[in-house]
Amino acid sequence: MSKQDGRNRLVSDAPVDDLTATILHVDLDAFYASVELLERPELVGKPVIVGHASARSVVTAANYEARRFGVNSAMSMALARQRCPQAIVLEPHFERYQHYSSLFMAALGEISPLVEPLGIDEAFVDIAGARRLFGTPWQIATRLRTAVFEATGLNATVGAAATKYVAKLASGRAKPDGQLIVPAAETLDFLHPQPISALWGVGAKTEEQLARLGLRTIGDLAELPLDTLRHSIGEVGATRLRELAWGRDPRVVAPGREEKSVGHETTFETDVLDRDAIHRTLLQLADSVGIRLRRAGVRARTVSLKLRFSDFTTLTRSRTLADATDVGRRLSEEARALYDGANPEQRPVRLVGVRAEQLTGDVARLSLWDDDEAWREAETTMDELNARFGDGSVRSAALLRGARTRRFGHGD
Repeated sequence: MSKQDGRNRLVSDAPVDDLTATILHVDLDAFYASVELLERPELVGKPVIVGHASARSVVTAANYEARRFGVNSAMSMALARQRCPQAIVLEPHFERYQHYSSLFMAALGEISPLVEPLGIDEAFVDIAGARRLFGTPWQIATRLRTAVFEATGLNATVGAAATKYVAKLASGRAKPDGQLIVPAAETLDFLHPQPISALWGVGAKTEEQLARLGLRTIGDLAELPLDTLRHSIGEVGATRLRELAWGRDPRVVAPGREEKSVGHETTFETDVLDRDAIHRTLLQLADSVGIRLRRAGVRARTVSLKLRFSDFTTLTRSRTLADATDVGRRLSEEARALYDGANPEQRPVRLVGVRAEQLTGDVARLSLWDDDEAWREAETTMDELNARFGDGSVRSAALLRGARTRRFGHGD
């Protein structure tokens, strides 16, 4: 999620007569927060944080009004409330986000069939073949942003360039609700004044190494002798950053990229020792994952468990299934077995998560004997009832016994 708060916004307000910026990066603005505000329009213009109110939770998202106070995703809720005590905290609704993501991707597909999703709220779009129908990249970006708003009620920002990297960088500069066109001939003029941290792959540690060489901008790195850069950060990193610094990025838009995993996790209000309570939580998380798998029409071949203990140490364990599944009960049984094996001493648990991995859309090829058939029928029936009467109307009986208040988070 972007930490951009809009204060350094750069946009192409006037039409740009250029045909070379054929790769668009389209990003929904403050997506989770914006979706929540569709349901709470009276909060538009006020600082809003999406997450759970517990001080031990983390920020899932923040709108631009909250970001201007220094609130960012993945920040602890306690720190976020310190920085912006007037912010309104809204609970997340991940099924709602998936719905709007589907509308968003469909709107992009109306412009070009070459759409490469990047998570739930952004995508690359190759418009080289759309220019004859829709005009210049500036005109297409304008049309696309209008189409997205009409389909979802959400604002999108678009960066257009000759490469994926520069297009993504351009969309970041144009946020929120803007578009920035970078013609191929102007790539270096746009790229070289950007801070060194804007290069893909430059994290805090690499940035410190480059700062010791006196590098502050992408242009500084571009002019540095390659041998000096290799000595500092190694052969592979030096070559890749040098190519990006000169605007060279050979990657093409790869449509149809499928989501590789689906997960949910939760942080407890207080550390939990009770094995049964952990098992109930794993069932609830696995049920949520199963619902998302069935809605997406995919099944998982691997189940992964995430555990964070009271001392903040974290471990993960995974198990590959004999047959791919979209059944929450199967996922929960595997996750429970992984938990029992990973925490035999019953150490206090702060966070647990369940993730389905190695997703496949080939749901027609079932084994001759389906051990999960009864569970699948039951869960499919619950899906239908929840779709009719509202999410949460029907739940597994096991989740109604000894229920404990929990703080759920999206694992993607």
